[in-house]
Amino acid sequence: MITLTDSAADKVKQLIDAEGDAALALRVAVRPGGCSGFSYEMFFDTDVAEDDLAVDFGGVRVVSDPSSAQLLNGATLDYKDGLQDAGFAINNPNASRTCGCGQSFS
Repeated sequence: MITLTDSAADKVKQLIDAEGDAALALRVAVRPGGCSGFSYEMFFDTDVAEDDLAVDFGGVRVVSDPSSAQLLNGATLDYKDGLQDAGFAINNPNASRTCGCGQSFS
C-alpha cells in the first residue's frame, strides 16, 4: 500500500476540508494505460468496497483496490509547493521504467 508524506497528508486534508465532506477518502489506483503501460489515478471517493485496503495518514483515509495496492506497495505520495516540481508526485520503487511526463510506468 502507498504511504503519504506529512506534506502530502496535510495537502490532501486541506483539499478534503475544502470539499466539505469528512467522509471522503483519497483513492489511489493503478490503471492500464499511459505511454509506459500503467498510469496512476487519484480522486476523492466515498464508495469503499469490502476488499479495498484502507490506511490512515494524519487524519486522511487512503483507499486502494487490492490489484492497485500490490503495484503501490512501498510507493510514497509526496507533495511539494515550490517553484519547481510543485504538486503531487509518486515515488514507486516497483516501477522499472517511467515515461518522460512522469504519469505512467511499467
